[in-house]
Amino acid sequence: MVAGLGNPGLRYADTRHNAGFRFVERLAERYRADFKSSSRFSGEVALLRLDSRTLRLLKPGTFMNHSGRALSALSHYFRVPAAGILVAHDEIDLPPGIVRLKRGGGTGGHRGLEDIVPSLGSRAFSRVRIGVGHPGTASQVIGYVLQRAPAAEQTLIDEAIERALSHFESMIGGNLEPAMNVLHTRSRVDEERREEGEAG
Repeated sequence: MVAGLGNPGLRYADTRHNAGFRFVERLAERYRADFKSSSRFSGEVALLRLDSRTLRLLKPGTFMNHSGRALSALSHYFRVPAAGILVAHDEIDLPPGIVRLKRGGGTGGHRGLEDIVPSLGSRAFSRVRIGVGHPGTASQVIGYVLQRAPAAEQTLIDEAIERALSHFESMIGGNLEPAMNVLHTRSRVDEERREEGEAG
């Protein structure tokens, strides 16, 4: 099961907070899966078949702060354990263009994740953390993530999503380490280049 976090509706479609939606939308396009609205699962669901695996992609329609309702409904119905769930979400603690993987752990203050953990009763799900940058102060975060990124930043975000998708099949195989090694090494190189550019 792969869930992308975001807010439904045209108003939020291209905002930073919807980076998780963009991830699963691109995933569906890549594997020619179609999202369909589901009241049972409080969102949109797409069925993806990959080799012998059957995967369900989810875009919660509950708004970010209530993401857990949709994830819990889908995972319980199909008996998917938390360890079998991959959640893609925006990450303000990473700059645009950086993407990292994580298994388990805390929520980092992300409202969507904070709702998912008690709904699933577990932190064991894996995450695709898509960097969108930080506005500078905590008081600016909400307005920042609910805005569209400038074109140059959005290009970096989309490129990071594509890099993550290129390792998707190894992610769902339950072995995140190979993808982590490649993506995290690339992330460090990109960060170093960005810092050098800013210093110069």
